[in-house]
Amino acid sequence: MTAASDRQPTVRLPQQATPGHDDLGPPPAEAPAPPAAPRRGRRVLIAGLTAVALAAAAGGAARYALAGDVPRGVTVLGLDLGGLARAEAAAALRAHLAADPRATAAVQVRVEGRGATLKPADIGLVVDVDATVDAAARGGPSLFRERAVAPVIAVDAELLDAALRKAVGKVGTAMKAPAVTFTGLTPTAVHPRPGRGLDPRHSAEAVRAGWLTGAPVDVPLVELHAATTAEQVDRIVETIARPAVAAPLTVTSERGTLTIPPAAIAKSLVLTADRAGLIEPRFDPGKLRAAVAPALATIEVAARDATFTFTGGRPKIVAGAEGRGLDLAALAPQLLTAATGADGRTVAASLTAAAPATSAADLEKLGVKEKVSTFTTKFTGGLSSSRSQNIVTAAKQVRGALVLPGKTFSLNKHTGERGYRQGYKDAPVIVGGHLQPGVGGGVSQFTTTLFNASYYAGLEDVEHKPHSYYFDRYPAVIESTIFWPDLDFKFKNDSPYGVLIDTAWTSDSITVSMWSTKVWDKVTTEWSARRNITSPPTITKPDGPDCISTGGLIGFTQDAWRLFHSGGKVVKREKFTWKYDPEPRFVCGGPDAG
Repeated sequence: MTAASDRQPTVRLPQQATPGHDDLGPPPAEAPAPPAAPRRGRRVLIAGLTAVALAAAAGGAARYALAGDVPRGVTVLGLDLGGLARAEAAAALRAHLAADPRATAAVQVRVEGRGATLKPADIGLVVDVDATVDAAARGGPSLFRERAVAPVIAVDAELLDAALRKAVGKVGTAMKAPAVTFTGLTPTAVHPRPGRGLDPRHSAEAVRAGWLTGAPVDVPLVELHAATTAEQVDRIVETIARPAVAAPLTVTSERGTLTIPPAAIAKSLVLTADRAGLIEPRFDPGKLRAAVAPALATIEVAARDATFTFTGGRPKIVAGAEGRGLDLAALAPQLLTAATGADGRTVAASLTAAAPATSAADLEKLGVKEKVSTFTTKFTGGLSSSRSQNIVTAAKQVRGALVLPGKTFSLNKHTGERGYRQGYKDAPVIVGGHLQPGVGGGVSQFTTTLFNASYYAGLEDVEHKPHSYYFDRYPAVIESTIFWPDLDFKFKNDSPYGVLIDTAWTSDSITVSMWSTKVWDKVTTEWSARRNITSPPTITKPDGPDCISTGGLIGFTQDAWRLFHSGGKVVKREKFTWKYDPEPRFVCGGPDAG
């Protein structure tokens, strides 16, 4: 390193004669002495040199202070960013935050004394590094002291609000929202009332301010006022509600005229407030369509969805067809203007194309291409018996049912009530442990057949209940009864493909098949031995139409395991267990009767 003295200018002095060396020759002639400089000149020279030195020093200090985009002396969260370019400062701040536990730790909040812990990632809570560097770059340098710049905090106010409400539950008092309601055709004003509760903006401000302090953040409750005032509600009654139901609305089209009566207007005109308490009058297209459905049917042409049918024992897609209808959502603003304005109550409209909800392409994507399971059970009595007719009636209702991926099929929901009006007849059913005639008897056999078809397709069992008594026409344990509306059978299509149900029958059998794409190589069943076997008692009942004699059946407990095969091995096992009661031997009109 060069010493400070080495950087000073070198001054050469006049050469002097060396004593004792006269023999080298005569000494040189002595140079005349320079005239003495005036004292004032020396002071000017010294001052000039000093000024130059100070200017040079000042220039160096300025260059040092103004180096980089962030001025010298600026810190953020204790990190010195002075003299760094923006990109350097951003990188340094990100690294600093990654090492600072405060920037990743959960936020402790308190609302009305209720505590909650929120993860920053769940509420969008971060240090906005770029905005923070921008803030740090503003202002001048500070050479002799630090200038701390607060980090810019960002938070998603809506996510924060949702997280707070979930964590602390109901707090404060609810705001009474404004509205206009109809009783018949008479509108009534519902005036708002202030509440006290969480407000997304104020909550966000509190969390931003307190996050990095390490202390719990107190989130305030604020007074909440509806955006629509009581005076505005009264004005809506007089300028919107009353005029709207004063007379019918008329919609003209190329296929006819639609008349919307005042009652339908009252049902579909929405005059309720949103979450902020703001009433924005509008027509609800769905409610309007429901209110005038019969009249719409005379001028609209309904679209027809693509469906599956069975041809030659295999599913076939039948293409849908486009319909034509009124776009009530697009007409809603015009209807509101006509209902509340002074320019007439007629709106001209054109029917628009209405695509089917399900196209042939949609069905193609479902992968309904092969039979993945089939199951058959036998019955007696031929197709003329009431019990057999009930089985066939249920099979007809279910044939062609399509269960989309992730959806659950409910037999009760699909068929609805199975009563006389639906074509079902009286046949033996078990009620309270006794066989007696009942409408829909025999549908349990169809239910068992359907259950087994879904079981061997490997679909998820959601709800089923085996019979109280064992009947040998069913496989033990893996069978199901049904009774409207209390007992149901449900399965879930937990595969990525659609499942199409096919049914077929003969004079002594019912068959259910599932069409889809195979997920499992096969599904099989293993049964345990029967255990806890019990004998049937004998019960004598009075003779009559409600008494059905039986030979009695033993009771027992048994297990069944559903085995899922894939790649040549069992990859999953599912256990089912059921305890059958012994079915009494019922004797009708015996000596002990009555």
